[in-house]
Amino acid sequence: MNAKVDAVVRACRVASSEVALFEAVSDQLHDLVPFDGAAWFATDPATLLGTSAVRVENIGTGHCESYWERECLVEDALLFRDVARSSPGVGTLYDVTGNRPASSARFREYLAPQGYGDELRAAFRLGTTTWGVLDLYRERSRAPFTAGDREQIQQIVPPVARALRAFAAGTRSPAAPAGPGTALFDARGTLLSLDAQAEILFAEIGGPDWRAFPATMTPVHAITARATAVVLGRDPGPAVTRLRAASGRWLSLHASRLRGPDGSPGPTAVTVEPARAEQIAPILVAAHALTPREQQVTRAVARGLTSQEIAAELFLSPHTVRDYLKTIFAKVGVSSRGELVATVFAYPANEG
Repeated sequence: MNAKVDAVVRACRVASSEVALFEAVSDQLHDLVPFDGAAWFATDPATLLGTSAVRVENIGTGHCESYWERECLVEDALLFRDVARSSPGVGTLYDVTGNRPASSARFREYLAPQGYGDELRAAFRLGTTTWGVLDLYRERSRAPFTAGDREQIQQIVPPVARALRAFAAGTRSPAAPAGPGTALFDARGTLLSLDAQAEILFAEIGGPDWRAFPATMTPVHAITARATAVVLGRDPGPAVTRLRAASGRWLSLHASRLRGPDGSPGPTAVTVEPARAEQIAPILVAAHALTPREQQVTRAVARGLTSQEIAAELFLSPHTVRDYLKTIFAKVGVSSRGELVATVFAYPANEG
C-alpha cells in the first residue's frame, strides 16, 4: 500500500461522522486521484438511495435538485445501481461509453454544462452490501480518468465502506415523538404542503434551513424521484428508504404518486416517521458484519430459543451454538442475550 492510500486509511479510522469521513478522505484523495468536483453519499444499503450524510464539491446551483431525478428516471450509462452490481465496483464515463461521453444524457445535461468532462463513480461496497457511493468529476481541460485512477479508488473503497458500516452499527437513537408526518410534492419536486409532524422531522433530516432544500435533504429528493420511477414502471418499488437523521435517529421515508379521480397524475405524498425495529434490524445486522449463520443464531435468540433449541433447529451442537454466540457478542459489543436483542432488534424508536 502506498503512502497516499495509507493516509486515506488513517483518515477513515479517525473520522467522527459520515460527513467528517467524506471531508477527510476527499482532502487526501486530491493527491491520489486529482479531481475538480465530487458528490459523496451515504446510502440505504437496500435501496442505494442517498441519505442526509452528503458532501458536495463544486456542483452548480440547480444541479443538486435534479441529481437523484436523473439517477432514478433516466436510463443512462454508469448508474449507481450498475456500478454497485459490477465486479470492480468502480467505473468511468469515458470507459463505459467507448470515449463517447456525449452519448450519455448525464454528460450532456449535467456534466458538460458545468465544464466537466470525465466522471468516475464508485460504490463503497463490502461483499454485496453498499454503504455509500462516490461521484468524481474532471474538467474538460484535464485528461480523462485512467485505469490507474480506477485501481487507486478500488484500494480506498474497503476502508471507506468499513467506516460507513461502523457508523451505522454505532448509531443509537433518542426516544421518538408519536406519529408520522406527511408532505405533498408536485411533479417537479416542489413542496406543496405538509403537516406539523413532517415539519419537525424534515428539520431533523435537513437542519434548521431545510426549507431551502440543502444537500442534507437528498433523501427527500431521492424518494420522490423513486416514487415517479415506480409509477412509470422503471422501478419495481416500493419507494421506501431508511436514513440516519442529523439527530442520530433512524427515520423511514415512504413516497407514492397520487392520482386524481379521473386518473390524472397528482402530487407525490411523502410519509416520514421514526423507523420501526423491523426496518432497522437488517441494517444493524449487516453493519455488525454477521455471517449468514450468525444471523440465523441471532434471529433465534430474538425468538427466545435456548442454546439447545437453537442447536436442534440449525442442526448444530450446543457447544457450536455457544461459540457462535461468543463471536456474535464480540462483533455487536454486548455481553448478554438481552443486550444483543436490544441492540439489534428492540430499536428504541417506538418508545415514547
